[in-house]
Amino acid sequence: MTGKVLERVHSVRRPAQFSGDGVEDDNDDESKTRKHISLVMRATNYLTRLTTGCNLWPYFLVPSFLLLVLFSSLLIASRSSVCVVSSAYDPVSRMRFFGYQDPDSDFGSLGVPWCRSKHGKTVEWTSKDLLKGLEEFVPIYETRPIKNNMYGMGFDHSFGLWFITRWLKPDLMIESGAFKGHSTWVLRQAMPDKPIVSLSPRHPEKYLKKGPAYVDGNCTYLAGKEFVDFGSLKWGSVMKKHGITDLSRVLVFFDDHQNELKRLKQALKAGFRHLVFEDNYDTGTGDHYSFRQICDQFYIRGGGHSCFKDSDEARIRSRRKKFWEKAVDIKELCGPGEAWWGVRGHMRDDFNHSNKAITYAEHFQNSRFVESVLDVYWELPPVAGPSLTHQNRYDPARAPTPIVEDGRFGLFQRLGLAGLDNSVFNGYTQMVFPLKGSHSRIISDIYDDQLVVAQFIVCCRKFSLVENRLFLLYLLSSSGKQKTKLLMESRDFGY
Repeated sequence: MTGKVLERVHSVRRPAQFSGDGVEDDNDDESKTRKHISLVMRATNYLTRLTTGCNLWPYFLVPSFLLLVLFSSLLIASRSSVCVVSSAYDPVSRMRFFGYQDPDSDFGSLGVPWCRSKHGKTVEWTSKDLLKGLEEFVPIYETRPIKNNMYGMGFDHSFGLWFITRWLKPDLMIESGAFKGHSTWVLRQAMPDKPIVSLSPRHPEKYLKKGPAYVDGNCTYLAGKEFVDFGSLKWGSVMKKHGITDLSRVLVFFDDHQNELKRLKQALKAGFRHLVFEDNYDTGTGDHYSFRQICDQFYIRGGGHSCFKDSDEARIRSRRKKFWEKAVDIKELCGPGEAWWGVRGHMRDDFNHSNKAITYAEHFQNSRFVESVLDVYWELPPVAGPSLTHQNRYDPARAPTPIVEDGRFGLFQRLGLAGLDNSVFNGYTQMVFPLKGSHSRIISDIYDDQLVVAQFIVCCRKFSLVENRLFLLYLLSSSGKQKTKLLMESRDFGY
């Protein structure tokens, strides 16, 4: 613990303290050669002389002690306040100033709900692999053609996409949503010789008229007048054109702000297995329904929410809203009828041009479906803690532990991250890598009543009593025909 506290000094630095045996300038000034006597000592000596030979000393003892304690407290407070003045817009310093200790070590304190995969598998890479990748990627990132990628990917997600692509080494890369071409450039740095298929309503070359953009020479652009949406393209013919026979050799990257449940089903139908979603928005935020929102369930560790205004969660969220731009308080999280799932009980899609209200039963059902088809679910952690990056947007309380933790300034500097502008670290939105199972059963219409009922009953037999209470919630919101079938099967639950 002591080592960790000492390491934090690198990122929230205090003025150096003078040592007692320091050497002063060698000159004739008597004041610089005399032994230094502190103000407290002088006051003590004065009181001693004043009370010598009389019986007044008991009356001065207690007040002197209180003055000493008060002076020491003011000295310590003044030294701490230096950190705030030196970085007035640093959220970590501000939280310390207002009395909230260790705000840089509270990652995940409000829960980080991850989708549960079918068999509990995880990714092959480790934290050491990520650190090694960072060391290699930083100099690559510094050569990017689009220095100011406002409204596009920042450093965290650029690294995540590059790292996953380098690790998988696909034979074909597909991106849905190209914007100015930064993600295309990242894919190209990861795989210099492999083809890319880019789908985007507007061709990246259109942005060249206003500033930097990237157009790749080995990329098939279905953009502008030739644009075709990912869900409408005949992928069989595209795979045949590029000589792809094994779809596990294809990586699909989504940065198109579409409902991620919809995109998952479309990818399943096409047979793709390796998917990356850039904007995996947290519950209550974003312009589309995301995996993070889908997986935010009561039965998931770190999932589910209370809309009670006097709850611990409400108080914590209200406090954190003052320091983190993307933090969400209870008023923003909860909609009519205490609907907190998705965004205030709505499933957003297409840059929020579509905004459909859904019941909690439907939201629960979506989670079960996602879990039934995924072999792996992995969210990219932030590259570094906020006291190092000085980011003030995403709330660490809803994010996993960063690759470079707060306080490890030496490592942060050694990796070259300290040389990057602080603004490139403000775009973190939980990029996710959901790996589809190689033999997942594709459900053509997940909302078909009989399939939904059958899948729900099969899934819930193996869960706890608390989780099975959700069965009752689903039962109460079902139609008459569904209730009859559910009641016939409910004997398996012991109701």
